[in-house]
Amino acid sequence: MPAAACGGSKADVPSAAKRWRLEATMGQVEENVVPARLLVCERTGRWAVTLRRELAEVGVRVWETRTLDYCWRELAASPASFVIVELAGDLGTLLRRLARLGWEYPAARAAVVADRPLAQCEWLLREAGAVHFLCSPRQAGPLAQLACRHLAQVPPPPQSLTERIWATLPWDDRRRV
Repeated sequence: MPAAACGGSKADVPSAAKRWRLEATMGQVEENVVPARLLVCERTGRWAVTLRRELAEVGVRVWETRTLDYCWRELAASPASFVIVELAGDLGTLLRRLARLGWEYPAARAAVVADRPLAQCEWLLREAGAVHFLCSPRQAGPLAQLACRHLAQVPPPPQSLTERIWATLPWDDRRRV
């Protein structure tokens, strides 16, 4: 059928070379797509240990970062992640990052953890975009549940045709050649 009959022009019909390239790339996905992660940005590791304990039965991996810049680089690689940031340094920088989070990474969510003397900053951080604020590691259960709920709602990254076929086969992935 001519292209004009479909409402398009002859220029809309791909050449044989373009069709071959289209067919060759069908089923391929971008390799930089990383599934959503649970990122914990803190200096000490105290909150990450607590969360690992809470999430041991669920099997959610905790990815640790030590600086806010590195955490945001990891978030750029996995833009639907759940981020837990410790309020330990510059409040202004954290507020700016939280405020931009919804624009830069609309599928991501952030929670803030802090020492008890910084509890007065809770509502300021929530206003900036934090979905949860926590001052006691003993109350990490609700934070872990919130992170699990977010990660469960994020759709899986797209798979190539080969990955989709392997996922439907009745045997384990470890038997791949």
